[in-house]
Amino acid sequence: FSAVIPTAMTRVMFMSEAAQSAADAITRVEDVLAAPVISAPEHPKAPDGNSVVFDDVSFAYEGTDAPALSHVSFEVPAGATVALVGPSGGGKTTAASLVPRFWDADGGRVLVGGVDVREMDPHDLMDRVAFVFQANRLFKQTILENVRAARPDATRGEVMAALRAAQCDDVVAKLPNGVDTPYGACGAHLSGGEVQRLMLARAILKDADVVVLDEATAFADPENEVKIQAAFRRLARGRDGAPRTVLMVAHRLSTVVGADKIVVLQEGRAVEQGTHEQLVAANGLYARMWADYNRAVQWKISSEKEAE
Repeated sequence: FSAVIPTAMTRVMFMSEAAQSAADAITRVEDVLAAPVISAPEHPKAPDGNSVVFDDVSFAYEGTDAPALSHVSFEVPAGATVALVGPSGGGKTTAASLVPRFWDADGGRVLVGGVDVREMDPHDLMDRVAFVFQANRLFKQTILENVRAARPDATRGEVMAALRAAQCDDVVAKLPNGVDTPYGACGAHLSGGEVQRLMLARAILKDADVVVLDEATAFADPENEVKIQAAFRRLARGRDGAPRTVLMVAHRLSTVVGADKIVVLQEGRAVEQGTHEQLVAANGLYARMWADYNRAVQWKISSEKEAE
């Protein structure tokens, strides 16, 4: 009898844990279902071109007093690459999230192709914008279906071409069943940098006119970063070779040196704008950040003899 009691209690504990997990899952599902539906205009407008413009944009998260963005204005011309940089908490990710309407601006306008995103059909906006953020999750499906999620009607050949363009050949090669391996099964677990490359493959397959990248090298080691940079260059070109409009957020300043324009955000405000050379010459916040970055790159541990 004494041996049965612990067994019974263990089963009760497992049942209690399962009940709590189920209740938590149901609560999260209910939260999603109760989320407000994005508003769609009665007479949606179609954008003319692929430019992105922030026109005196202000935004504050619900429940906060300080604005995340305050009267921010800048332009990403069609086919250009514009980078958002600045100290942490400056509003870079918030600005990037307003383009695909993850939130709506409290003041001012975010324009795509000359049209306020709130005046566009949400489905049309989603078709025109591809985004890769620093926190990505793969579905519990095959690698093929994970990439194909961007364009469900894509052929197997198109998916494979997107994977090659995103420098994912080594990722596919190490999987037991290649692209037909379910993620999370058969030991198919990938590093953060490898997942980022799969997300870039998804964005390449979507072939959208506007690309939003948020800290896409955040979890990459040096080897993965080189391949991600190569995937960036391919993503910045459309299927016909024409340049896409790219808005990218970055902390590693080495990734934005070649951008057509750099916008420096600090405490929710755009404090500087220009090319890398112009901003370094201006000797402002960006110049200080660039100097700090170079010191960090050159830093090394010295022996006592070297220190002397």
